[in-house]
Amino acid sequence: MKTREQMIEFIQKQKVAFIASVDENGFPNMKAMFMPRKIDGNCFYFTTNTSSMRSQQYMKNSKASIYFYNKGRFRYEGIMLTGTMEVLQDDVAKKDIWRTGDTMFYKQGVTDPDYCVLKFTAIKGRHYCDLKTESFQMEDLE
Repeated sequence: MKTREQMIEFIQKQKVAFIASVDENGFPNMKAMFMPRKIDGNCFYFTTNTSSMRSQQYMKNSKASIYFYNKGRFRYEGIMLTGTMEVLQDDVAKKDIWRTGDTMFYKQGVTDPDYCVLKFTAIKGRHYCDLKTESFQMEDLE
């Protein structure tokens, strides 16, 4: 990955994000999600239910991974980021990424106790494109 801007530009063009957590037995658990609502530096923000299995796993073990990919006609490209996931339940974080249509999922609105924000902080990653794989540290990206 050459620059952080190129990575974020690639990620923002995708339709699905995959997030991984670690269960109580130490096994990885993967789930498809809507794309991050917000990207700020090395932080990626998602919405989910506080009561969800994934949120509960992150509260017990913050180790996480997120993955984005694009399968073109002749080219496959993917970016995996590893880091930590926090479950944010404060009003400021919740209001920051709330969207009007979210009431479909969270009937009580932005203050719904079952609405929370997942904040993923990337530490390192791997980029695959054109049969080449490259590992990188987030701090090393320009």
